Amino acid sequence: MQIKYIVTSVFLLFFLSSWNSGDKKVINIAGDWTVALDSTDIGLKNGWQNTAFKQSMKLPGTTDDAGLGVPNKLKPSIEKPQMSHLTRKNSYLGAAWYSREITIPKNWKGKEMLLKLERVLWKTNVWIDGKELETEQNSLIAPHYFDLSKYLIAGKTHRITIRIDNRKLFDISVDNMAHAYTNHTQIIWNGVIGKMEIEAFDAVRISNLQIKPEISSGTAQVKLALNNNTNKIAKGILKITAVNKKSNIPVATLQKDIQVKMGKSVIEVDYNMGKDVKLWSEFSPELYELKAELNAAKNTLTISADFGMRSFSKKGSVLTINNRPVFLRGTLECDIFPLTGYAPMDKEGWRKVFGTAKNWGLNHLRFHSWCPPQAAFEVADEMGFYLQVELPVWVLKIGEDQKTTDFLYAEAQRMIDEYGNHPSFCMWSMGNELQGDMTVLTKLMNSLKAQDARHLYTTTSFTFENGHGKWPEPEDDFFITQWTKQGWVRGQGVFNSESPNFNKDYVASVEGMTVPLVTHEIGQYAVYPKIDEISKYTGVLDPINFKSVKEDLERKGLINKAADYTQASGKLAVILYKEEIERALKTAGISGFQLLDLHDFPGQGTALVGLLDAFWDSKGLISAEEFRAFSAPVVPLMRFAKATYTNNESFTASLDISNYAESNLNNQEIEWSISDGNTVIASGNTKATIAIGYNHKVLDLNESLQKITKASKLTVKVNLKGTSYKNQWNIWVYPQQQTIDYGKVVYTRNLDEAYKLLNAGKKVLLNPDWKKIKGIEGKFVPVFWSPVHFPKQAGTMGVLCNPSHKALDHFPTDMNTDWQWWDLNVNSTTLIMDSVVGGNPIVEMVDNFANNRKLASLFEGSVGTGKLMIASFDLSTDLEKRPVAKQMLISILDYMNSSSFNPDTIKNPDALKLILKEEKEKAKEGATSIY
Repeated sequence: MQIKYIVTSVFLLFFLSSWNSGDKKVINIAGDWTVALDSTDIGLKNGWQNTAFKQSMKLPGTTDDAGLGVPNKLKPSIEKPQMSHLTRKNSYLGAAWYSREITIPKNWKGKEMLLKLERVLWKTNVWIDGKELETEQNSLIAPHYFDLSKYLIAGKTHRITIRIDNRKLFDISVDNMAHAYTNHTQIIWNGVIGKMEIEAFDAVRISNLQIKPEISSGTAQVKLALNNNTNKIAKGILKITAVNKKSNIPVATLQKDIQVKMGKSVIEVDYNMGKDVKLWSEFSPELYELKAELNAAKNTLTISADFGMRSFSKKGSVLTINNRPVFLRGTLECDIFPLTGYAPMDKEGWRKVFGTAKNWGLNHLRFHSWCPPQAAFEVADEMGFYLQVELPVWVLKIGEDQKTTDFLYAEAQRMIDEYGNHPSFCMWSMGNELQGDMTVLTKLMNSLKAQDARHLYTTTSFTFENGHGKWPEPEDDFFITQWTKQGWVRGQGVFNSESPNFNKDYVASVEGMTVPLVTHEIGQYAVYPKIDEISKYTGVLDPINFKSVKEDLERKGLINKAADYTQASGKLAVILYKEEIERALKTAGISGFQLLDLHDFPGQGTALVGLLDAFWDSKGLISAEEFRAFSAPVVPLMRFAKATYTNNESFTASLDISNYAESNLNNQEIEWSISDGNTVIASGNTKATIAIGYNHKVLDLNESLQKITKASKLTVKVNLKGTSYKNQWNIWVYPQQQTIDYGKVVYTRNLDEAYKLLNAGKKVLLNPDWKKIKGIEGKFVPVFWSPVHFPKQAGTMGVLCNPSHKALDHFPTDMNTDWQWWDLNVNSTTLIMDSVVGGNPIVEMVDNFANNRKLASLFEGSVGTGKLMIASFDLSTDLEKRPVAKQMLISILDYMNSSSFNPDTIKNPDALKLILKEEKEKAKEGATSIY
């Protein structure tokens, strides 16, 4: 096709002055509407099609916003209805009717008129003056459009009536958990939440514009859908111009004579972007606006769209952006907006989401089982975020219902038409954890691939389907999983069963992988509810789940512990998220991670797995700057064998650097140090060139620990001088030559013997066999996801202690679990101390918020004239090979032999008989037992 270019200085001046003038003819029908709820479906029968109702409300908005529906009657209680998710203050499910009058401008005579309703749940029908339109709409992700041309008369006033039915229309999810239609995150609202407008068009017009960038040729393939509703072919002139939105400088004008066939047709042209084309990426989110102007049938119509010149692709098992390797640092967005119960439809609301994610070092968001609105794409385009978007489906029987399959095909087409141009729309999954007939998914995916090559595709975001999920489907462009046929690719499966080892990666699990792999929903480490968050819920949702926990704590006299529970469990989650991310970064063959989640998920059993709350605000567990140390374009990564050492050993490590920045870091100076917080034990620096990609063994360390003469926590720090990139790790060092001195303390493993010794006025260290006593399995990792959603797990949430307690004088620790606690935690049984009156816990375990019990693994109390210390972790086995247990024992004994050991009286010591009752040894819980 011969393309003619016309570029003149006169045109450029005209273009710059008129680009934003706009000539759309639009009536905004937002505002006051009348409304009637119709839960019993009597509206049609009673002629509501042409009625003004007594109740009024604002649209855009929802019945929840207006306070309509069934008021909540649930009271706080630790029960599933209260704890499943946030509670709607007013709920409504069924049909609702909305009505108002509209006046059509006189100059719209002969125009086609299109009604747009942006974001509706689920089905809409429309009447004009009581006459029903022939079509109905049912999209969950795209605007509902209606052609009103036959029903409206220019210069006249009409009544428009909309019936919206938010009842489930297709089987798109199990228990309504897909986030396009759920009460777990957003709510199943009724109303319209986006733009509401009627637009007038000429009989010949451009109905859709799609732009495919080709960076290799510097062109944009422009595809125009044309409508000609006259009875003859229309001759016209098509002009296409793109302008850089940052500089406001146009590229060039393409002008072409065309013929517009009657009915619907498509025309495609190649548009040359010129020599100075700017590419879009996270580092330079350069946007262009392409404007197509059609002069035909004595009218001029313009249509425009934003796009970016970018190629999001793959090279073997590596994801690329514009032919450079990219590593996705991502989290999920599951339609969590707890003030409204629905996604923001304006850019400002999305700037909070993407701005916070960017500040915390992320470059990627996955939209789990839903597609966000236009405003989200626009902000992601502007900020340079790589988005994974999904069809609104999460089912275990894919392909069984043909109507649902047809609906998914239709939704996919609407996603292409509405959002396909956005450069941030990089990845497309058919849905979340889909099961059933996988060939149906492959067929759907391939049909989209053939139609739209601007995105990478995968059949599903992980699956538990037998025979699938452990390796990519044959035609996947990328693969999302938590494990492969060769092993785990996330820490959930290993952190509790393997002692801490920071040499670990997932290379063996991804060996032979032929497409990029992104780790699925890593983390899911529950954090105790932040009780003072309750006051933030000022919208349509009531945090009865939080209130239930608060009331339970108050009833049990534990409310003063709530803030500590949040901090202790949250700081444990921080160290686990850090290691999750670093193991992914250390693995050549992994192209990214998707956290679940950086922010809280208030549904599915109150899954508070975030370091941020549901409002994208910090919980005070770690700062954004600290988090960016291990989640940034460039991350120093230390490989070392273990977390705990004795001082006759050396700290041996090697430094790797993950570099997914724009360019190499040439001759980069690298500084490192090891310190105890006050004194630098060792330090050094070197220079190296850090290439784009993964850089292995940039630096080796081998430092003697002999200088450490007392039990100490050391911090290893690495800094790339002159940059913001740095990272750090904790290790613990204990003196090797130490004698265990029991002094006046008597050690026993038998409760009856302990009673005799206490009655004789002795100091007793009771250390029962942890494998045999009653209690909760000792674990290093906290509750997975939610103790309500997954109630079969052991379910504690980490250590809580006072580091300044004298019993811990020689056992360096923070108030929370860190890696040095691994041995003690996994070789223990957590004691349930609710029935004990008196005494004091020294090392508590935070219980999960579905139980809120008093838990301990180190407890002291006086019994008669004796003094008792109970330790439910192993302080007897192979102590010379277990320096942490040995150090804990030494610290406990030093305290017990001092004058400081004067614990409160246990008023009911016989309660210990039930607490420490021997039971049959139980098998340890496996990583997948939660399922």
